[in-house]
Amino acid sequence: MFYWLLKYVVLGPVLKCLFRPDVTGLEHVPATGPVILACNHLSFSDSIFTPLIVKRKVTFVAKAEYFTGKGIKGWLMRQFFVGTGTIPVDRSGGKAARAALDTQLRVLLAGSIAGIYPEGTRSPDGRLYRGKTGVARLALESGAPVVPVALLNTDEIQPTGKLIPKIKRVRLRFGAPLDFCRYSGSVGDRFVERAVTDEIMYELMTLTGREYVDVYAASLKTSVEAPRPAAGAFEPLEDRAR
Repeated sequence: MFYWLLKYVVLGPVLKCLFRPDVTGLEHVPATGPVILACNHLSFSDSIFTPLIVKRKVTFVAKAEYFTGKGIKGWLMRQFFVGTGTIPVDRSGGKAARAALDTQLRVLLAGSIAGIYPEGTRSPDGRLYRGKTGVARLALESGAPVVPVALLNTDEIQPTGKLIPKIKRVRLRFGAPLDFCRYSGSVGDRFVERAVTDEIMYELMTLTGREYVDVYAASLKTSVEAPRPAAGAFEPLEDRAR
């Protein structure tokens, strides 16, 4: 109930009025049945705009720190994520990460929508980074189609480290569903899981128009601080012409 109040009565109408979503391809999200939304990750606000646009409930995972904040800000953030059905995940990896995937698998087996960021973390510089194979395991274990979702300018609306977003039209693209039934029975095959993940990342690269970097974003963040490009530097050519 809290989810529907938040999306359709309290937060949803306000956000749609302020950010005037420009969306293409929403018809690619099936009206029923399990679906995986695989999104590029540019901003904290990605987890707000994607569920806002999709008519069905979308369940994401988020780092556990979002659920443990102090004060009024921490309480509001925790209530938002709990209300939208977001699952906390310990990003230290191992069994904790597998537990989060198991939870999302249960979401899919119940016929619902699971949202996931294959990159595993926000892009440090606006480029698209190598995907982790968790998205492939979800697809292979559930048999659910994967709909790639391109968030085109959320890094301009709410850059990393900024609490207050800029009021600017948000743009999203939904790609055609990807069916990996041809790999049925290949769960645990690391070569298949890598091939599936790379196919998803290729579709995201095509939809976003952003440069692809074949390394993990998390590895780059821990090794060196990447310089941020100027806002709009990676806009698709057809959007620059507007």
